[in-house]
Amino acid sequence: MDHRPLEWERPPPCRVTAELVGSCATLVTERLLQAQVPTLDGQIAAMLYGTILLDCVNMAVEAGKVTPRDARCVSRLESLFSELQPRNRVFDALQRAKFDVSGLTTEQMLRKDLKSLASKKATVAISAVYMSLQDFLHRPGIERDLAAFCHQKGFDLLIAMTIFFGDHKKPFRQLAVYSQQAGFQDAVCQALERSSNPSLGLTPLETHCPTVRAYQQGNTSASRKKVLPIVREFLHQWVRPSPTGPGMQPELSGCVPPTRVDPQGAGCRDPRGAAKDAPKPPRLGEEAAEEDTLLPPTPMNSLVDECPLHQGLPEVSPEAIFERVNRIAIDRSSGGRSPEKK
Repeated sequence: MDHRPLEWERPPPCRVTAELVGSCATLVTERLLQAQVPTLDGQIAAMLYGTILLDCVNMAVEAGKVTPRDARCVSRLESLFSELQPRNRVFDALQRAKFDVSGLTTEQMLRKDLKSLASKKATVAISAVYMSLQDFLHRPGIERDLAAFCHQKGFDLLIAMTIFFGDHKKPFRQLAVYSQQAGFQDAVCQALERSSNPSLGLTPLETHCPTVRAYQQGNTSASRKKVLPIVREFLHQWVRPSPTGPGMQPELSGCVPPTRVDPQGAGCRDPRGAAKDAPKPPRLGEEAAEEDTLLPPTPMNSLVDECPLHQGLPEVSPEAIFERVNRIAIDRSSGGRSPEKK
């Protein structure tokens, strides 16, 4: 279940729901409200209620997140569970927790809310950072940390999308593009600057970091969900083996200049920009670059796909899981227990 088109096909027994709403919790709430057997209680309702409010920025239309389905679910939960706290109180508490990055290292901040997109020749990471860009770029050793992060994860370029709130809870967005490959960085920046669907309204900002291009983002409703398709389309054009033409980026292998060297030695890379001796993270399939969709597919989830437990699980086929579930269902329907203990 997701609120973006799913990238990978699921086996026939798996029922898939992928619909455009502001919060995936809205789809869960709809399913639970439609269930014949009541499964919602006060605790579950509070969790869904808070998640929808947080994802939809307290149902503010100007944020560009909320849909009528999100609004209906919130109203329905409020009518069914009178004990739910007022919207503003719930949202403010969750928002404070979400933006509290005190004590986090730069690596942890970048990994906290990370998505990545890949083509055959380049990998781009997009991190949401919950503080002003000025404060982020003035963290001690920031260039060393950015170089180490990209080197360890195998990223050729990192886009940090910062968001913070000013007076009267007005949102501000800024954007930074980091790469040690100047040619690739220039091409990505041009794609972002020239984007018209949506226009990001980028205004260049000065920065003391030579490997970082910084921008003020005028279009505050353009969240990462809307920036992902821009980057994905850029990667699609960048690797396509055809002559350079209007609106077409040249191939990466022919345009990336020698790698910039980080003064502190972090992030050693070969001339093609690939990280040496660093394992690549799970990415979108290469065939995904050939599909044209209006919305980005579900990229890597930084808190799940990088989990050691996830990487260490044994391979189990969908057929084996389906067979096991059927056996459990048969045992329960017959009122008996399976004679075999697994």
